[in-house]
Amino acid sequence: MTRLAEHVYSLLITLWVGALWTVGYMVAPTLFHMLDDRALAGRLAGQLFTYVGWLGMASAAYLLVFVALRKNGAAFKSSVFWLVLVMLLLTVAGAFGIQPVLAQLKAESLPREVMEGAVRDRFVAWHGVSSVVYLVESVLGVLLVVVQGRGLR
Repeated sequence: MTRLAEHVYSLLITLWVGALWTVGYMVAPTLFHMLDDRALAGRLAGQLFTYVGWLGMASAAYLLVFVALRKNGAAFKSSVFWLVLVMLLLTVAGAFGIQPVLAQLKAESLPREVMEGAVRDRFVAWHGVSSVVYLVESVLGVLLVVVQGRGLR
């Protein structure tokens, strides 16, 4: 059973960090490049970011419990534990803090698209905050991949 838990640990890190990088830095830019309708590209990218967020929250829950049990109370000394915790906090901030603000700004701009409305500047600012949070989480994900073996020792 321990080997299965270790495999799930490695698999979830791979899925989470891979999804962060794939969606954020390959799929979303490709949508905006290939689709003529920027609003549609934004909606699709937003939905994909939502899926990545839920994947991250589920993965983080397992990873935190795994490391806590594996380290027998010494989890607070584990770099894996802290990386996952900070990544989880950034994911939660994005999903339940930043994304609702962006959704509200989109709703306020209706019937126009948000980039054509009066809330454009606020949307751009919050989108920038979201991008920085996502970048930090992505970089922490790379660090997590590098140090993930420490969570097994």
